[in-house]
Amino acid sequence: MALHKIKDFNPDYKAHFGDRDIKGLDVYVADDKIGSVDDVLVDDGGQFRYLVINTGAWIIGKKVLLPIGRARVDDNAKRVYAIDLTKAQVEALPEFTNDMVVDYDHEERVRGVYRGGATPMQQDVSSSVDMPTTGTAMMDRDNYAYDREPDLYEVNDRDNATLKLYEERLVSSKTRQKTGEAVISKHVETETATASVSVDKERVVVERMPASSTGTPVPTGTDAFKEGEVARMDVYEEVPEFRKEAFVREEVKVTKVVDTENATAQEQLRREELDVDVDGNPVIDNKI
Repeated sequence: MALHKIKDFNPDYKAHFGDRDIKGLDVYVADDKIGSVDDVLVDDGGQFRYLVINTGAWIIGKKVLLPIGRARVDDNAKRVYAIDLTKAQVEALPEFTNDMVVDYDHEERVRGVYRGGATPMQQDVSSSVDMPTTGTAMMDRDNYAYDREPDLYEVNDRDNATLKLYEERLVSSKTRQKTGEAVISKHVETETATASVSVDKERVVVERMPASSTGTPVPTGTDAFKEGEVARMDVYEEVPEFRKEAFVREEVKVTKVVDTENATAQEQLRREELDVDVDGNPVIDNKI
């Protein structure tokens, strides 16, 4: 079965992958970058068979074939992982050049490196190329089928990509923030007040009046005509007193109350839906 470069087989191949291009992706073994994807080889039915790997990070300038079953494409990370590939294998693999035609013999040399001697080999007398046997049926250039070696050419369940579909949800929450403050204080205002009180003041009244016994002689030996005779009388008056007194006029009690109200919001939410684009008439088992 002939192999073709993917662009020669289908110039618009990227349209089938959402305009993504596997060519140019970095190739990793575990966490080590070993090179990049230089091209893709497909068979007559358009099935991926090999990635052409430029192994510049390991062997400068050497391009080799990586069977698609030994590759895992990580679309999210935009990289390709070469499964269990070793530098020794790259050194043992036949080199790929852009102008070469990959024939059965070249593929068998490639497969022999990846098989690693795990499969029994039998020498083909006509081609002098080692060929594996599966059970009692020997595979050769006339009856070889890629599906007989799923380890090399089948994208198994382990390496199937998991596509995550996301959707947005409107989540409500609340935070407490200070919006202001109320300062309750007091100040003193001054006004003029008037108070009055009645006070008594004593005064001496000297009243002169005629004697009731006018013309009657005073007996000898009385106190008449003695000097120094004095009449004393205390005089009092009330003195007003004014003072200020403080008293509680009213009490002011300061408290807080909480008023509850509902806040609402409207937003446009996004949700990812799955789009399945098919070419031809593939059987798709959509399990939900």
